[in-house]
Amino acid sequence: MSKKLIQAFLQIIVVLLILSSPLLIVNYRKQINEKRIEKEETWRGVITLWDFPRLNVKTGSRYGWILDKIKKFERENPGVYIELKPIDWKKGPIELEEAIKTGRYPDIAPIAADFNYMREDILEPLDRFFTKEEKNKFKYQALRAVTYNGKMWGVPFMMTTYVMYLNLDLFMERGVEPPIDGNWTYEEFVEKMKMLTWDSDNDGKIDHYGFTSFIKPNYYNVWGIILSDGADIIDENSGKYIFYGDKALKGLNKLIDLKYKYKVTPENFGMLNENEAWEMFYKKKNVAVYPTGTWALRVLENLRNKGEGFEFTVANYPIGDMRLPVSLNNSISAYGIFKQENEAKLKMCVKFLKYITREKYQKELEDLGVFPAKSGVTDLYMYDSKMKRIENSLSYTKIIPRHEKWKEIDKILQNQIKLALIGEKSSKEALDDAKEQIQKLYMNEK
Repeated sequence: MSKKLIQAFLQIIVVLLILSSPLLIVNYRKQINEKRIEKEETWRGVITLWDFPRLNVKTGSRYGWILDKIKKFERENPGVYIELKPIDWKKGPIELEEAIKTGRYPDIAPIAADFNYMREDILEPLDRFFTKEEKNKFKYQALRAVTYNGKMWGVPFMMTTYVMYLNLDLFMERGVEPPIDGNWTYEEFVEKMKMLTWDSDNDGKIDHYGFTSFIKPNYYNVWGIILSDGADIIDENSGKYIFYGDKALKGLNKLIDLKYKYKVTPENFGMLNENEAWEMFYKKKNVAVYPTGTWALRVLENLRNKGEGFEFTVANYPIGDMRLPVSLNNSISAYGIFKQENEAKLKMCVKFLKYITREKYQKELEDLGVFPAKSGVTDLYMYDSKMKRIENSLSYTKIIPRHEKWKEIDKILQNQIKLALIGEKSSKEALDDAKEQIQKLYMNEK
């Protein structure tokens, strides 16, 4: 081969190498990225999950729903293990607070709807993992409950609310018509409660009552009455406490009047605890109307089916000046992901939460007697008129205020309402004292 031919051949090779080098570099980078992505997607290890019990009303299982999802997810993701630690409703919140203080928190816990945890030093913001389309699949109230300062702090998976439960056997016995379509004005409500308050054995003592409930921090059973005239507790824009003035006073008086003016409650209304009030309704059956959460529906159905209960229905809270029924609710459940050092593990945590909120699993929430957090699941209670009525009432639900001092504000408010109910102070005094104490809380913030 001639020298010129060899030189030409070498020149061609050099040109080809120069032309192909960008492609080689791109391909190399692509291979590196693919290996990195593969490594992230094939993360293996243990994800710790703390969770509260969710009663399956059919089986009696308290953790069956989440355990089923864990098993299926582990099966589809070999090498990934979800370690569940059951926590109860009484001690669980304390355990979580302590875990955060010590830095020994789980990877995932159902705390993302709690304002106090919506901080980047505690939870992972999740916006970058959810497209706009994925976010829009959640109901407005559910997504709003996990959003603060424009960031998504968790993944909502279920919703409940408060409604009024009516003992129809007592309504029938007294010849009282339940409210049409579950709606009644406060005045209509009072008239019916009067007719349902009576002395059943003619001994001169009232032993059946139209209404009862209990007062306790973090429980909002009676707040559908208190807020029925349009009062708000915290101004959303300014964050200021505003539960005073005419609307607040009128709403609180409506609750107080049930006991002292209309006398349709037990004399110890305000002192009754949760168990005592509930027992009067479901067990003693001497209370016609009782407000509580969605969980009660399946319990009452089971009792009725066993011959130990009564016929019942559900209704909205009495309508006031707002001209719509209203309830106050803290019952949107959402999982949050605590701060992670490993990006691949974080992505696997997100993958798990997306997995358990798939529409097919949202439909299984029927077994828990709760409602989906996603708007696409519309046929869950198509043939259950009571649950459908409750589901429709979700649109009237107010979410508890998002304020870093809410727990303290709530305790003050509930205590003052209790003092007014047991007659130790007037409604006006209760609101004034609550305002004074809460303003001191605000001053201590500064």
